[in-house]
Amino acid sequence: MINLRPVQPGDIDQLYAISLKTGDAGKDATPLHRDGRLIGHIYSAPYATLLPQLVFVAEDGEGVFGYISGAFDTVAFEDRLEREWWPGLRRQYAAPSGDPTLWDADQRRISAIYRPNRVPTFLTDRFPAHIHMNLLPRAQGKGIGTALLDRWIENARANGVKGIHLGANSGNHGAIRFWSSRGFVPVELPADIASETTVWFGQPV
Repeated sequence: MINLRPVQPGDIDQLYAISLKTGDAGKDATPLHRDGRLIGHIYSAPYATLLPQLVFVAEDGEGVFGYISGAFDTVAFEDRLEREWWPGLRRQYAAPSGDPTLWDADQRRISAIYRPNRVPTFLTDRFPAHIHMNLLPRAQGKGIGTALLDRWIENARANGVKGIHLGANSGNHGAIRFWSSRGFVPVELPADIASETTVWFGQPV
């Protein structure tokens, strides 16, 4: 039996594991990283720690196998990360140095901790909320993602959110198909802030 529920403190290690197992454009990023917690430091753990009321998990008899996380106010959350989340990680990890084109996957993730990319106002003005969602392979194709998304959107509507955005890796074709089929529309950013590796989606709520 599958249970969808709010995240609990005891789930955080599994969120780290899911983030790693899906961190290479939806595939397992374990071979790419020496430190398997780096992806979760960015995409799942801060939400479960700072905004647990906005994180829902999917659980079966084997444990938690998927999650959706996010923030209703992206700009405010980015400010909060700068105050309450990134400083501790910056004390834990030394900033990478040298030629960025030679950095490995760990160094690129650590660089994002020191210099996090803020979402362009072009997106946040129209779609102030954002989400991340990841599912282990055993959960995919069974409607679990849709159920998690519906629960998050229902919560967002009840709290007056006017729009949600998300970024999908351009190489993750399954994710792009999923978001497109769930009412999210690609948002074309101005050339000076567009990214070749990220497809941005938005949906009014």
